Amino acid sequence: MPNTLYDALVAPHQSNASPLFRLKDRPDWNYQDLIQAASRYAALLESVGTKPGDRIAAQVQKSPEAIALYIGCIKQGCVFLPLNTAYTATEVEYFVSDAKPALLICDETAETALSAIADCQILTLNGDGTGTLTTQAQTQSGTTSALPRSEDDIAAILYTSGTTGKSKGAMLTHRNLLSNAVMLREYWQFSDSDVLLHGLPIYHTHGLFVATNTLLLAGGSCVFLPSFNTDDYIDYLPHSTTMMGVPTFYTRLLSDERLTRDLVSHMRLFISGSAPLLAETHIEFEARTGHMILERYGMTETNMNTSNPYDGERRAGTVGFELPGIEARIVDPETRQEKDTDDIGVLEVRGDNVFKGYWQMPEKTAQEFTADGFFITGDLAKRDADGYLHIVGRDKDLIISGGFNIYPKEIELVLDDQPGVLESAVVAAPHPDFGEGVVAILAAQSGSSVDIDAVKAAASDKLAKFKQPKQYVVAESLPRNTMGKVQKNVLREQVKNTFTQV
Repeated sequence: MPNTLYDALVAPHQSNASPLFRLKDRPDWNYQDLIQAASRYAALLESVGTKPGDRIAAQVQKSPEAIALYIGCIKQGCVFLPLNTAYTATEVEYFVSDAKPALLICDETAETALSAIADCQILTLNGDGTGTLTTQAQTQSGTTSALPRSEDDIAAILYTSGTTGKSKGAMLTHRNLLSNAVMLREYWQFSDSDVLLHGLPIYHTHGLFVATNTLLLAGGSCVFLPSFNTDDYIDYLPHSTTMMGVPTFYTRLLSDERLTRDLVSHMRLFISGSAPLLAETHIEFEARTGHMILERYGMTETNMNTSNPYDGERRAGTVGFELPGIEARIVDPETRQEKDTDDIGVLEVRGDNVFKGYWQMPEKTAQEFTADGFFITGDLAKRDADGYLHIVGRDKDLIISGGFNIYPKEIELVLDDQPGVLESAVVAAPHPDFGEGVVAILAAQSGSSVDIDAVKAAASDKLAKFKQPKQYVVAESLPRNTMGKVQKNVLREQVKNTFTQV
């Protein structure tokens, strides 16, 4: 029995010694380096008693070893569970208690804090590749074959959540991940001659699956940077052919006069996702460079669903068309009837890319799928007369800032617990750099005042930096409708110009 994902992404490179990861401050890796490291990690996983289907949680810095760990998990038949490196121990505690991983791998600086909350073995992996994971793996031969895994077996769990309730672990199968990589390689015309400029995080669908899986399938290489840095991108763009990024990457490049047509004259493709790309950014980038950014649309639960065309008009302000093999429809949330052209409704998608369901949440899974198998995305969309899809909003209060999903309820729970705060509401305001910025509106308790500095300090202790509000507003009360529900639409209108001067 084959191992679906490993056989497609890695096995074809057994004799491939071509460059893979071009690194800034370390020796480069080739395909053989990846395969050998992944095999040693897989053997180590076996030696410590993991079994196919066991979850392996990883809160680690971006490195080629981290990718090798992902591949090693796939080879061993384990389920890879990447966690945002900005999460605090308090935040990680929920994920490990819910997923019950057999092993947690973290940076050595976090080992003490995570040991206090994790009921499993912990190994370390640092950004430079050192750590107990690597040390112990060096004693392994890594010669065992990949364990059998079918298309329907779970390859990874990525946690997402709604604006209320528990975070949800999206179960992504071998079929989900492979079908999307095959589709993107063909649609975006990736080949073994491509050099991808990769500054995305790898705990996220975009950087791990969209970028890395597609690249491995194509047999190309990448400039593998720890994160986005304008100077690094200016230096490496002349040595790349393609780039994937979030809108923030493009706005920061546009703010640098070194971004010219000559600098990117050899580039084949610029792709943007994870957050809406402003039409002005799209237009300005084309005017400056001669390249039209290709915007696409995906989700944690589905990877990529739609894309502007590789050949043809890439229309600013849209996410293009359904990718081959994926169905999309826009419906009225109440009647379930499909909407007409230019009418706004809820977007639903169906295809091999759509996840298996939420980890240990069968009732929630059932709620998110229609009787005929469409996943209800929760995004509001419309289709124009030419068939281009437009994402116009969300039927939930999700905030996307700098490509990161932020759920207001999680922040509000922290703010509501602070001295002097009666209640809070967290909303988004347009931000020229991050797309959306988090704004917290605080209502003070009667006879009390709110110490904003103390609230900020509490948020800093309990929330990852990208979740922390960029602006705080103290109000006498929060607006409510006749049913007593806070009117966040009113608040959004009130704070919409908060970051105009940023």
